[in-house]
Amino acid sequence: MEDLAQRIAAIRERITAAARRAGRDPHDIRLIGVSKTHTPPAISAALAAGLHDFGENRVQEAETKITTLAEQRPAITWHLIGHLQSNKARRAATLFDYVHSVDSVAIAQALDRHAAAQGRRLPILLQVNVSGEASKDGFALAGWEEYTAIRSAFFRDVAAILALGGLDVRGLMTIAPLSATAEAARPTFRATRRLRDTLARQFNTLSWNELSMGMTDDFEIAIEEGATQVRVGRAIFGARPV
Repeated sequence: MEDLAQRIAAIRERITAAARRAGRDPHDIRLIGVSKTHTPPAISAALAAGLHDFGENRVQEAETKITTLAEQRPAITWHLIGHLQSNKARRAATLFDYVHSVDSVAIAQALDRHAAAQGRRLPILLQVNVSGEASKDGFALAGWEEYTAIRSAFFRDVAAILALGGLDVRGLMTIAPLSATAEAARPTFRATRRLRDTLARQFNTLSWNELSMGMTDDFEIAIEEGATQVRVGRAIFGARPV
């Protein structure tokens, strides 16, 4: 417990330092503990140490944890940060407070149906792939600044998603390519921020406040480039169980 609390405190200190380097308020940055593969007791310990946001990759795994931790539910915000299949949309709309990984109009429509049936507006982010890395999910947006066709197609998809009454679009999420240095992630984060700014001008009835980007190895660079939510797993919980 003490080690976990110390790790969380250390991450918060690094968030504060990165925010100050960028002339930002550290309180504007939300720390999400990536709890995938980790146990409910580990999540409870992190909650006791002051962490209230937890990110899960898989709906089925998360459902077990959310059920187990039902008594602590009011204190926790659950984030779906992994790829979502349409056949899991109903459970996702029921279980999660926030979905970061909306990567198609079809997924948005599925979430919208189930959120609307529950009488809620589900906060979401649009996952974008600006690097072009084939292994990454997200709207395919490599070259969006240079190519009008890519930009226009995405804008059409965004307009369709914004018309859905059960979703509350708050911004973008991205994952930088794996690289040897954190600095190598900067172009991906910077391009995502520029895309967010472009969307805020194009669709100016929304605030587009949120940028979910940055993980254990690169979250400080992400903060310098405008991240408002960082997803940190290994640096908090340690290596994933084998």
